Amino acid sequence: MKKLDVITIGRSSVDLYGAQVGGRLEDMGSFNKYIGGSPTNMACGTARLGLRSGLITRVGNEHMGRFICEELERHGVATDGVVTDRERLTALVLLGIRDQEQFPLIFYRENCADMALCEDDIDPDFIASAKAVVATGTHLSHPRTEAAVLKALHLARESGGRTALDIDYRPNLWGLAGHDAGESRFIASDQVTAKLQSSLHLFDLIVGTEEEFHIAGGTTDTVEALRNVRKVSGATLVCKRGPMGAAAFEADIPDSLDEGISGPGFPIEVFNVLGAGDGFMSGLLKGWITGEDWVTSLTYANACGAFAVSRHSCTPAYPSWEELQFFLKRGIERKDLRNDLALEQIHWSTNRHRTHGGDWSTMRVFAFDHRIQLEQLADEAGASREKIGAFKTLCLAAARQVAGGEPGYGILCDSRFGREALYQAAGTGLWIGHPVEWPASRPLSLEPEIGPDFGGLAQWPLEHVVKVLCFYHPQDPDELKAEQEDVLKRLFAACRRNRLEMLLEVIPSKVGPVDDDTTSDIIRRIYDIGIYPDWWKLEPMTSHTAWAKACEAISQNDPHTRGIVVLGLDAPEEQLSASFAEAAQFDLVKGFAVGRTIFADAARKWLAGAFTSEQAVADMTDRFGRLCRAWDEARAGAQSIERQGKEA
Repeated sequence: MKKLDVITIGRSSVDLYGAQVGGRLEDMGSFNKYIGGSPTNMACGTARLGLRSGLITRVGNEHMGRFICEELERHGVATDGVVTDRERLTALVLLGIRDQEQFPLIFYRENCADMALCEDDIDPDFIASAKAVVATGTHLSHPRTEAAVLKALHLARESGGRTALDIDYRPNLWGLAGHDAGESRFIASDQVTAKLQSSLHLFDLIVGTEEEFHIAGGTTDTVEALRNVRKVSGATLVCKRGPMGAAAFEADIPDSLDEGISGPGFPIEVFNVLGAGDGFMSGLLKGWITGEDWVTSLTYANACGAFAVSRHSCTPAYPSWEELQFFLKRGIERKDLRNDLALEQIHWSTNRHRTHGGDWSTMRVFAFDHRIQLEQLADEAGASREKIGAFKTLCLAAARQVAGGEPGYGILCDSRFGREALYQAAGTGLWIGHPVEWPASRPLSLEPEIGPDFGGLAQWPLEHVVKVLCFYHPQDPDELKAEQEDVLKRLFAACRRNRLEMLLEVIPSKVGPVDDDTTSDIIRRIYDIGIYPDWWKLEPMTSHTAWAKACEAISQNDPHTRGIVVLGLDAPEEQLSASFAEAAQFDLVKGFAVGRTIFADAARKWLAGAFTSEQAVADMTDRFGRLCRAWDEARAGAQSIERQGKEA
């Protein structure tokens, strides 16, 4: 059995996408960074649809090359074929959305890493591990990269794999247009036509727009061009026709494109055509490789292309399999898909991938985002509040010692006192929660750094999870409830706008009586007002019924939630361990986020000079480690009881 479904080969770049829409590229004020290049987009696009994908390319030995590799790994794309080039830089592309028809782009590809791909980079075993190999036209434009592609194609065919070509014609990447003509789609060239036709016989599937078949077939008469391609290739030909969908031709080319096999089109608003072809190809490959008929495969392809043209960016616009199925079943409710709230929620929650390689199925979080409590401890000890920041770096050291580089560990840390700790935590593999609420505020207000328009979040690293604590109760007065909900709704919108996950912590017990329904009632209300937290942080309930109702409320509203972590409320270790035993019976509860139980004693002594830094770290390491073991034992115990129940 083949280990991979598909391997793509060719371009890999970093796309710097103008964030402003409707202006010239000259006037863009900021850019969003995404992975790019047709083969790279397709590798990730097919992985999102559930295929086991791999990529063959080269990237530079620098930050952008590492970014591409990390993004591929987060998508689950096999990177065995990605070579790090120590001499060349990763390719860059600057792109913008001018209007529905103009999409200026500049390729920075002079002697770039992926164009140094050579035959030695093609591993026969890697090629043999895939059911299909997909090439793109750009890498047939240079003798060195062409040799690499041809070697991969021959190896694929020898090992029983299928082959596909996305013509992907960019005239200026063939040296036919200047740097300012990046969006040019067609320039006739006998040389390019001859080069393409020399390898078309190696493919089982050839895909292109009408203009791309014009260059492959050597004529601007589309039917004649397809017939010329058919003369040299027995491949199934799929011609993309924009809003008219696409047509597939398995044998002779008829007199009209309308006579080809087609799937339904999707009449949606065109917002951005860049990357739409790679989205289309991802959907087509999903159907082709899994043995669907051409109507179904073209349906997948047209739908994936529709997602791409309705959203900003390339790879980030492509759907997950769950999202595609939802869309095909429900249909179009509004033509600007990026503003379809139900669809966007599924898009966000099913394409959200692990941050920096972390596995968050278990969450053991050391929470030292406390501000008021540490100010009080510093005042009691007669210590300067400026020492609080240094203490937080000790908390981080303890968290990292317990984690030992393993996944499933994290921290909660603020930037008012803990900025240095946050800097040090970057890239360590820890899950990082970052609070925004003004401590103890009710009604809820935020730290001044967030700004009245929440613009401060634009400065946050994407690996930070926005944590907000709200003292909220179902019996709150209507005016208070409305004020707090307004802040939460605006914060949620700002999180999504800045591509940041959100953790919502609610503590009703501090502001009113609670029973088995209190927390679940809050959860349902939060979803009712259009907020979908990625994470929930809930009180350590000891009632099985309360936990069951809370988990049910979340699952019914958001089946793709990250999950729940249990907060500590400065409870003694023994009490927390008992609450863990109850919470661990529910799969939706992933772990805990506890603070004062771990750091309070060490902070008091260190601030008073009774503990050295080493002693403080050792004490917190011991306490955090015991809580981690308590959670792991609680989860193991719950799973053991569940297994015994199934066996009985």
